[in-house]
Amino acid sequence: MKPRTPVLPTNDLSRLLHGMSATGFQGRKLGESLEVWTRMCEDPGCTILLGLSGAMIPAGMQQCLIDLVENRYVDIIVSTGANIFHDVCEHFGVNHYLGHHHVDDAELFSKGIDRIYDVFAFEEEFRGIDLRFAEFAETIAPFSCSSAEFIRKFGEWMIAGYPDRTSLLSTCIAKNVPVFIPALCDSSIGIGLMVARRNGIQAHIDQIADVDEIARMVEGSEKTGVVYVGGGVPKNFIQQTQVIADMYDAGQEGHAYAIQYTTDAPHWGGLSGCTFEEGISWGKEAPQAPRVQCFCDATIALPLVVSGLIARKVRRAGKRSP
Repeated sequence: MKPRTPVLPTNDLSRLLHGMSATGFQGRKLGESLEVWTRMCEDPGCTILLGLSGAMIPAGMQQCLIDLVENRYVDIIVSTGANIFHDVCEHFGVNHYLGHHHVDDAELFSKGIDRIYDVFAFEEEFRGIDLRFAEFAETIAPFSCSSAEFIRKFGEWMIAGYPDRTSLLSTCIAKNVPVFIPALCDSSIGIGLMVARRNGIQAHIDQIADVDEIARMVEGSEKTGVVYVGGGVPKNFIQQTQVIADMYDAGQEGHAYAIQYTTDAPHWGGLSGCTFEEGISWGKEAPQAPRVQCFCDATIALPLVVSGLIARKVRRAGKRSP
């Protein structure tokens, strides 16, 4: 047994998190997650997949996510449609505003203001971005493609119109990091494409193509590591790639590394709180995989861990090409 070591306050974030990894409770898990993420990055055979759920962009996590892509701390992103929609809003100049969670929501509705806990936005501005998706769909119709291909083409169109702005999507395109949105219809992007379809545009997102495309990326990797911000559809969409790889005898034995930041508990039976140990029973995680689940609000965990990776000057080993 190793003695527990008191954490020492310091302005060195990497040292602070390393110290926390020798303490207890969720502070320890947060520190351990930095160690596992560092190991993933330093493993030349590892492809890192990020599952992104929760309202991370409205909550102000955009630059943290951009830095993850810029530094190649992730290779593939699987996101809710909402996060990418809000990211696109920011690229087009639509802002999210500081609000409050103690408020009269009926009054907000009368003023056309949407609330995301303590963040506000204008519904009319959101609807304007819905129509941008409908407008773009018309320029490439008729089409049938995966969400990853569609959002890449949309991003290129967006960048052409606003080349001097930066967003998560624009950074992913610049760094060749594919973005999958497996539940695209459950978002304002889906609303925009519905508008296009009602206008007679032949627009089809092939979500089975998404399954095949990301599974082939995993099958073609020596090993994979996963990082989940929240859970939901992005988590299972990534988890099931190992099941598919096994079905096709692709030599995979579960994800080789695993990290999750979540506030959901496992005893309710939902996937967002499901432990990695339970995932081992499905073949989704390798039994020997270094794995950490930190039960913490991602808006606390993500800035700290991303800053920790940058502070310790973590560099990717080998060249990534999803």
